Amino acid sequence: MNILTKLFATLLFFLSISISYSQEKFTRADTLRGSITPERGWWDLNYYHLDVEIFPETKSIAGKNKVRYQVRKEHQVMQIDLQEPLKIVSATQDGQDLKIRKEGAAHFISLTKKQVQGTYEEIVIIYGGQPKEAIRPPWDGGITWQKDDNGKHFIASSNQGIGSSIWWPSKDHPADEVDSMLISVTVPKDLMNISNGRLRKVEKKGKKRTYHWFVSNPINDYGVNINIGDYVNFSEKYQGEKGILDMDYYVLRDNLEKAKVQFQDARRMMEAFEHWFGPYPFYEDSYKLVEAPYLGMEHQSSVTYGNGYENGYRGTDLSGTGWGMKFDFIIIHESGHEWFANNITYKDVADMWIHESFTNYTESLFVDYFYGKEAGQEYVRGTRTRIDNKLPIIGRYSVNHRGSGDMYYKGGNILNTLREITNDDEKWRNILRGLNREFYHQTVTTAQVENYMAQKIGIDLTAFFDQYLRNSSVPVLEHYFSDDKTLNFRWTNCITSFDMPVDLDFGENKLRIFPTTKWTELKVDQRAEVKVDKDFYVGNFGLR
Repeated sequence: MNILTKLFATLLFFLSISISYSQEKFTRADTLRGSITPERGWWDLNYYHLDVEIFPETKSIAGKNKVRYQVRKEHQVMQIDLQEPLKIVSATQDGQDLKIRKEGAAHFISLTKKQVQGTYEEIVIIYGGQPKEAIRPPWDGGITWQKDDNGKHFIASSNQGIGSSIWWPSKDHPADEVDSMLISVTVPKDLMNISNGRLRKVEKKGKKRTYHWFVSNPINDYGVNINIGDYVNFSEKYQGEKGILDMDYYVLRDNLEKAKVQFQDARRMMEAFEHWFGPYPFYEDSYKLVEAPYLGMEHQSSVTYGNGYENGYRGTDLSGTGWGMKFDFIIIHESGHEWFANNITYKDVADMWIHESFTNYTESLFVDYFYGKEAGQEYVRGTRTRIDNKLPIIGRYSVNHRGSGDMYYKGGNILNTLREITNDDEKWRNILRGLNREFYHQTVTTAQVENYMAQKIGIDLTAFFDQYLRNSSVPVLEHYFSDDKTLNFRWTNCITSFDMPVDLDFGENKLRIFPTTKWTELKVDQRAEVKVDKDFYVGNFGLR
């Protein structure tokens, strides 16, 4: 294949990606959900009090949400989201009923009180009905209504992707996190509810109990959860980087002894991740691991677990190397999201890689911490068989559109490649810790993460991120010897500006080279066998 043919093939490949994304149809509902509409942009969330009662026998819910906000600029219409079949019964401000115009899940509430910039105001929303039932949680979100082996109700929410508005009225957009939140959940007296934050009190009301949980840190809306069942609790104190951390575990009654053994991975997780990423971000709200009737999710300070009390991912090793059977995948992965998703949160779901790529990478760093660097490298390399390379990792902005599933395994390998480029493991660790310090309790964009990492590594990573996040092809290094002491090399199957440094196994030595998409010559001592360092994620080595 000559050079012109290769260039034409590459052009067709990138064009096919563009066409595949452009063929996706986005609706006004997608825009209302995925963008900062004028009715969202003028007010800043300050506090929620979500007060709901759960009716297991009818699979229904009823309650209210008090929304406190600060006025950023004068405006008289507010967007609150709630998905059918749930319905908003009323909205009031200072006791006065407000008019509501509904457009799909978006509810536009007309405020009669003048909204003055800088002031704090509240509205109260009454709602109820039968929320969407989750069919395949957590991927297909909603409420899961099950019973345990003893016939007791076992209920949980999971709503990443589909949105928090599937079960409670909210400002359902990730860019604005509420500063603090009270979650009050009323359930039958033979059940417990476990939610985010710390338990303030339990109120007894005849045959019912109301559990009041307070979240003192900013929280993303999809991280808010309810977990209802016949739970028992055990706990421990962890001496962490910021002092004593309360670690609580809630499991079904019959699983207590199994959990006391399996959940030892939570302490190991905390040790490894505080080393790599810095202090656990929510000491004030504690860490909880809660059994759920589905696989698991990263709900902030209330991580849910349903991995069957076995190592690996449902008993299998996703890396195929054996290292994945050394830990419980759900405990490690979902807890990793406390740093990447709950501490550092995307502003737009198109940047979901910030959550999933980094958290996928935490798995190999966990292995690295306990079993050595090469074990961690074997783990992350082993996941490459699960990469598709069909669509870009970053999705479309402002329409609630996530990128491809390659944000998981490919994302982990991209970050591992950046570690190799950095070529200094302590510097790399400080970068990961620095991300969690710089963007502590913040919502961020991809550009912010890219710029931070480029600045700290000390090289321009523009082309690197454009290649690996915004395109789907994997660069290939072509090379040949023009004579016994002249090595020629270049990047192909990539964007024209791609210029990533890469390490070669050159005979018995290591050699760092700086290829571009143009041929470069390098004088060497002698001709030798050339291989790309296997920890760099590049395509099959091209020999011209």
